[in-house]
Amino acid sequence: MKAVILNKDFKLEDGFTEKPQPKSHEVLIQIKASGFNPIDYQMLENELERKLISSPILGRELSGVVVEKGSDVTQFNIGDEVFCGSGSMGSNGTYAEYISVPEAIVSFKPKNISFEQAASIPSAGLTSLQIFKRLKLQPEQTILITGAAGAVGSFLIKILWAHHIDNFIITVGSKENKQMFLNLGLKEHQIVNYKEQNLVENILKANQNQPFDIGIDLVGNYMAEITAEILKINGIYVDVTALVTKEAHELLFNKGTVIMNISNYTYSMVKQYDYYKNSLEEIAGLIENGSITPSQHKIIGDLSLETVLKAHSILKNNQTQGHKLIMKNS
Repeated sequence: MKAVILNKDFKLEDGFTEKPQPKSHEVLIQIKASGFNPIDYQMLENELERKLISSPILGRELSGVVVEKGSDVTQFNIGDEVFCGSGSMGSNGTYAEYISVPEAIVSFKPKNISFEQAASIPSAGLTSLQIFKRLKLQPEQTILITGAAGAVGSFLIKILWAHHIDNFIITVGSKENKQMFLNLGLKEHQIVNYKEQNLVENILKANQNQPFDIGIDLVGNYMAEITAEILKINGIYVDVTALVTKEAHELLFNKGTVIMNISNYTYSMVKQYDYYKNSLEEIAGLIENGSITPSQHKIIGDLSLETVLKAHSILKNNQTQGHKLIMKNS
């Protein structure tokens, strides 16, 4: 099968490899579309993420059609349209024509959306839903969301709205992203441009000059320090990036902050596959009943090295403009 493969020199290249054979508990999926995530390029650059590489083919979310199934598979049939976040649980990554994954992590694609829309959901959707469920939010709690224009941020906001929670302030980095959220229905005072001066002051001012109960940090590094600064004593810092600086960590410790680490990888470590299936089914239900819409997406191209490198560059340079980047498999 055709694939984009990581070679021995740790460079990506166009290539071919054997089509995987499904094990007894697995389904073989012909990939119709796959989504890109920052971890895809971070695996090539960052020692922490590099440890998560389990295949020379990268990519961790997809939609497609079941074309073969193992002898013990009971929930799916040939021809079923499905989607899933494969992470390190598949035969290979999603920069390929086919992937074999345990049926236990797969969900039926929502009927009212395209393969490309479905492929935009798993990583951002699973992360957003995990944040929402673990926080057990109360309507009166005040929330800061950094880097809200990314895939996780925009999906999280939809989940919050679907559950009638709107007491949050977000940071964005451009007029275009601000306008995007205004068009979605956010109020002017809820949106702070992180590139403007006096950022801490501006964020607190948006919250009636009060510190926040919860900081959901989707950026890390310098923004981790900003988030730590605006939190209440004994507040909650939600870490989605593992990019907390030493300075931020000291301030969070001094404030007695609860640090909540968000990781979808966690559940694969203990093979708790129902987390993936149940979460995707819940999201699919919200999409099918109209409570939320899929992420805005942008098709970068068909399965090829050129498409992958272009998508990685857009992600790395923070140029997604609120769109989930998608690769089609013709």
